[in-house]
Amino acid sequence: MAAAPTAAPTAAPAAAPAAASWPLDPSRPPLIEGFTPSGGDLRRTEGFGEKLARKTKENPFVPLGVLTTAVVLSLGLVAFRRGDFVRSQRLMRARVLAQGFTLVALVGGVVLGVGRG
Repeated sequence: MAAAPTAAPTAAPAAAPAAASWPLDPSRPPLIEGFTPSGGDLRRTEGFGEKLARKTKENPFVPLGVLTTAVVLSLGLVAFRRGDFVRSQRLMRARVLAQGFTLVALVGGVVLGVGRG
């Protein structure tokens, strides 16, 4: 004899966590142990132009190296397109040197920046 199927007992839905037990309050920044906010205006963000000017003043050799690399690369590509392969090859070697200069300037700026504190 088959028994009639019985309905499974329904459990009460889980209660939502109380607001007091939620660890993060979206209206305030999170509390980080050992960190004290500077108290500055956290809402103001630095624009692209302002950041570029600040970074250029901190380490002027990096933008110079990037610009030099781009110019030498462009000249090398133009020489290659015109069929002047010797000049193109020399400019590509100069591009590698410009990239090396940029990398050294970047690492040097980071090392000096760490020393400044």
